[in-house]
Amino acid sequence: MRNEKEMMDLIINTAKKDERIRAVYMNGSRTNPNVPKDIFQDYDIVYVVTETSTFIEDENWTNIFGDLLMIQEPDKLDQGIGLEMNFERRYAYLMLFTDGNRIDLTLQTKETMLEEYGKDKLTIPLIDKDDFLPSIPSPSDIDYHVKKTTEGQFDSCTNDFWWCLQNVAKGIWRDELPYAKQMFEYNTRESLDEMVNWWIGIEYDFQVSTGKMKKYFKKYLPESYWDMYQATYSDGSYENIWDSVFITCELFRALAKDVAESLSYTYPADDDKNMIEYLQYVRKLPADAKEIY
Repeated sequence: MRNEKEMMDLIINTAKKDERIRAVYMNGSRTNPNVPKDIFQDYDIVYVVTETSTFIEDENWTNIFGDLLMIQEPDKLDQGIGLEMNFERRYAYLMLFTDGNRIDLTLQTKETMLEEYGKDKLTIPLIDKDDFLPSIPSPSDIDYHVKKTTEGQFDSCTNDFWWCLQNVAKGIWRDELPYAKQMFEYNTRESLDEMVNWWIGIEYDFQVSTGKMKKYFKKYLPESYWDMYQATYSDGSYENIWDSVFITCELFRALAKDVAESLSYTYPADDDKNMIEYLQYVRKLPADAKEIY
């Protein structure tokens, strides 16, 4: 596997030799001093170019970066499903190579760059042949830090959490596994993850990021809470799903009460109590029941 120096030399030297490429910058995790480096980190690179068409027309030009295992061209795919794309302003290549390295490379015109450069604070310049890259501060992940919840957001989250659980219960009773699982994973878990995020934010004075898709929860949660969080994931067994539902309720309750106390908000104890009783009742409800109560 080519190391970081080899990859960066390749990326930079390719740009130096190509007159169409006038500037290069990088964003993403490799610019973030708070993210540990590992072998799976992408190289998120932007080439600022005089035009995009000659690159797009030459389907083999990306071979310069190595032997491809697979490539995705998201702009072309988006156009293929009917979205209006402007290839003259930008075009992206997501490339996975046979040695395991990955480059996410975006071609971007100067005009587009001037509109967007530096909006992502995790950005560092690499090459500027014409001295037109605007001056930006050193990279910072502050935009990705957990943000303090408002009372309205807290109320919405707790209400959604307890309300949507009745849909999970209904799906299990009906033997509708896809419905039950998706209601849990796309509704209930969204509320749970939001509460976990706020709890971590409070614990760390809102000075940390929990990462894309909350991938750093394990890093910031106490072991006991992390063990509970892991148990919120279940398989296709309804009994196991029920177990994970009640563990999820227990974890959500503990975190939400802490968040409410820290921020002087009100935790909806009645919703909690009533829905737990409902869930326990539905769990025991016979499959041939003709009425709920």
